[in-house]
Amino acid sequence: MKTMELNRDVVSEAEWLVARRDLLTREKEFTRQRDALSAARRSLPMVKIDKEYVFDGPDGKQTLADLFGDRSQLIIYHFMLGPGWGEGCKSCSYLADHFDGANLHLPHRDVTFAVISRAPLSEIQSYQKRMGWRFKWLSSHGNTFNFDYHVSFPEEEEKQVYYNYESQEFISDELPGLSVFYKDENGDVFHTYSTYGRGLDILVGTYNFLDLVPKGRDENPDSTMDWVRRHDEY
Repeated sequence: MKTMELNRDVVSEAEWLVARRDLLTREKEFTRQRDALSAARRSLPMVKIDKEYVFDGPDGKQTLADLFGDRSQLIIYHFMLGPGWGEGCKSCSYLADHFDGANLHLPHRDVTFAVISRAPLSEIQSYQKRMGWRFKWLSSHGNTFNFDYHVSFPEEEEKQVYYNYESQEFISDELPGLSVFYKDENGDVFHTYSTYGRGLDILVGTYNFLDLVPKGRDENPDSTMDWVRRHDEY
């Protein structure tokens, strides 16, 4: 694999320390800005969900409210796996490799995590077994959930679609995203947040490691994830 060459100055330890302290100041400012952005995200208004969605999952039929279990917060990752695909999107698979580790801790902070795709459950389970993932993965094949949250698109919309809060040229009948929900003491469910596109970068621990090394992500700027493979294909 061809990668970029380094073009960096070689300096003394003292000169390096000056540059590193300057960068530390900028890193701390970025951390403060990120904290402020996270606070603003938590302050968004909510939308009550009146529509009932029923999913097929490993525990049988479950509604959106059922997915919370005994917790009040629910994160759903919209995984690109359409009916008849045979295997999931390789980029979504790259993200999904990070889910099980986080899911060891999320339940202890009142958060349930689940993945939903439009493929039938049998196709989902076949791919999940191949990948060795343990997270809960359900099918929305029998409802409009994926369409309502703008990650699946009907054939008649194959010129322009509404994705990431704007009208865009059609790329695929399935696209990735993440949605967050809250359930109150009365059992009412509310949509609090959804993000798409590069808003999903924060889920990818591998990228955070790559951002630390000299060559960074070292991706093709015209097709940033063309290097990514399903983990059993490297």
